[in-house]
Amino acid sequence: MADTAGDPRAVQPITVMRQGSGPEVLLVHGGASSATTWSGLALLGSRWTLASVHRRGFAPSPPPPGGRQDFDVDADDLAGLLDRRPHIVAHSYGALGALIAAARRPARVRSLTLIEPSFFLPPDDPEVTRLRRMGEAVLIHGLDTDPAVLREFLRVAGAPVPDKGPLPEAVARGVRRAHGSRSPGEANLAFDVIRGAGIPTLVASGQHTTAVERMCDATANQLHAQRILAPGAGHFVAAAPGFADQLDRFLSSSN
Repeated sequence: MADTAGDPRAVQPITVMRQGSGPEVLLVHGGASSATTWSGLALLGSRWTLASVHRRGFAPSPPPPGGRQDFDVDADDLAGLLDRRPHIVAHSYGALGALIAAARRPARVRSLTLIEPSFFLPPDDPEVTRLRRMGEAVLIHGLDTDPAVLREFLRVAGAPVPDKGPLPEAVARGVRRAHGSRSPGEANLAFDVIRGAGIPTLVASGQHTTAVERMCDATANQLHAQRILAPGAGHFVAAAPGFADQLDRFLSSSN
């Protein structure tokens, strides 16, 4: 089942696809499609209503304003989807808008799960700083990014990248879509609001990159969150063995 929702000021709202039954779980993907990001959670539809958000720029939702991905625009869209008081599960770049929306309407969030969020914490960690610089280079330069930097960042981001030769067209398309996006470093992340509201929070990672693990540790510390590891699927943690069961237990405990 599909419906549309979002900022009432927007000419065209985003699309949300719902399946399953039970309390709603709002799934917010990052730089990859919703289908790619959440394929490992399909069986949870027997206990939960899985509401898959399609962020602007990802069909069938419309393009973002000016063609630029922006976490504050995402937050506007997501804040309008909280009337049902869903659990929120957000991945990578999508976690920026999800946390901002949750901080705007904390009483309407049942729980918050952040999977390898693009929060470059701690800011003085050299591994985190290096990953942030790579990511910003890709956002600024797109396919013209230094090839070694581009391929390294794409591998961290879970893209299937060959050692040599042209990038697969699906990967190149994703880079073009991300090109010009607003940098995560500009986000105003109100961790104190989430903590103060007592929203049950979970931070998950795939144990594949040192910088990402340190970012997730720091995020969990900021939010006083539960912390889990689910290796086996790289950046796409939702597809890792056992992750769906761990998420199901967390959602049930927060229901």
